[in-house]
Amino acid sequence: MRAFLGEIHQQRFSVSYIWLGDEQDGFVVEDFATHYDTRLYQPGRSPEWRLYYSSNAVTEAMREGDTLFLAKRPGDELLFIVVPAESTIESQLKWLFGIDAQPNFAFASQVIVGDADHSLDFASRFILDELGIEFEDPDANSLDSIIEAFGLVFPKTQDFSTRARLTLPHIDARDDPDEALMAWLDHEEAMFRRLERRVISERLEQGFKGAEGIDVDGFLSFSLSVQNRRKSRAGQALENHLEAIFTAHGLRFARGKETENRNKPDFLFPGQDEYLAPEFPPSKLAMLGAKSTLKDRWRQVLSEAERIPQKHLLTLEPGISENQTTEMIAKSLQLVLPRSLHRTFTPGQQGWLMNLGDFIHLVAELQR
Repeated sequence: MRAFLGEIHQQRFSVSYIWLGDEQDGFVVEDFATHYDTRLYQPGRSPEWRLYYSSNAVTEAMREGDTLFLAKRPGDELLFIVVPAESTIESQLKWLFGIDAQPNFAFASQVIVGDADHSLDFASRFILDELGIEFEDPDANSLDSIIEAFGLVFPKTQDFSTRARLTLPHIDARDDPDEALMAWLDHEEAMFRRLERRVISERLEQGFKGAEGIDVDGFLSFSLSVQNRRKSRAGQALENHLEAIFTAHGLRFARGKETENRNKPDFLFPGQDEYLAPEFPPSKLAMLGAKSTLKDRWRQVLSEAERIPQKHLLTLEPGISENQTTEMIAKSLQLVLPRSLHRTFTPGQQGWLMNLGDFIHLVAELQR
């Protein structure tokens, strides 16, 4: 512990206490903690360092078997992260911090080095975003000329996705669909974050003042709109780029068309007409759900196309727990992830995963 937190007796740290579950239920408490040597005044005895913290909503929510991750940020700020055992968020944090196994109740530390020359990959940024940690793109200024045409207004997501692809002319989805999808998503995300920062800065400069003083409701409404836009845009962007990739590979498909009971799978292959035709063989049909984040929502896909027994679901969520993937296998749901995200799963899981190229090959064979 002292190698991690230092050897200053009664050093006080600012701490963000974070509790995270698998269903996007989480909360944060800002407080303090003190690192001290309990044997400082006991000559001849080796030091015994402890971290003292007061009770708060997060510590009260902790249960036996939960996993604690303690991270130290620059400026002596600590993250006290509690997650349920064997959950997806636990798997993701183990991967992020380079922990291969439970350290058997001993304290184990891992140094993560980063600098301006080493950018965070998609999986790392995804997990940090789950923790509420904002990251800055070192090349953000270079995006200004790309998003200048939009001014301070968010365009339609379809237009934004098209702009992202057009400004990466060297990426060809026919060469490597997995690489193309990640490159387009990364680029669009950077563009969006840059435009979002400009829009928010402009709004904050205007202030939130009403006839009776500070417009608290107006501020809360604006903050909520920012969060909702981020979530909805990510899912739509994923579908937009998948549509472009399927088109580039000459696949026949329908996007967002009804099947039974008003269900609308994200992609139907070869299309809605074939799916609704009783004489069309189910063995020639395929469906793909697309969810940028998964949590427990993967079960929604199971009822979206009853004629297709083997469902496929593409997600960008790294390190999904083995409990979840085991249940997916039992429910005849095949998980599809871009190839670069496979490394965030255990070796046993990786053999079962499909990448986007695999799925395209499967559908092409059905349509041959």
